[in-house]
Amino acid sequence: MSDAYERERQNNSRLDELSAKVSALRGVTIDIYDNARDQSVIDSTSETFSSFSTSLKGSAGRLTRMAASGNKVAVLKLSGIIIGIVLVLYFLYHLAF
Repeated sequence: MSDAYERERQNNSRLDELSAKVSALRGVTIDIYDNARDQSVIDSTSETFSSFSTSLKGSAGRLTRMAASGNKVAVLKLSGIIIGIVLVLYFLYHLAF
């Protein structure tokens, strides 16, 4: 009977070891998933900034052409709108934080 108890104790010990290994493997799997998701977010952010950069370059080019054409009223209106938007965003940012 003592032999059966010893085997049961060994089985419990091995089961605990296996449980620890499975928990460690689960932790590694979760870390891999989190890293992959973070990489996806980084890639998406990079694409967004690249698109924004291209759009900004195009807008700057159109603004330069408009300024070079001599339409000063349009340039002043656009400058006023841009300054107004920046000020509104500045005040909203400081109200929120």
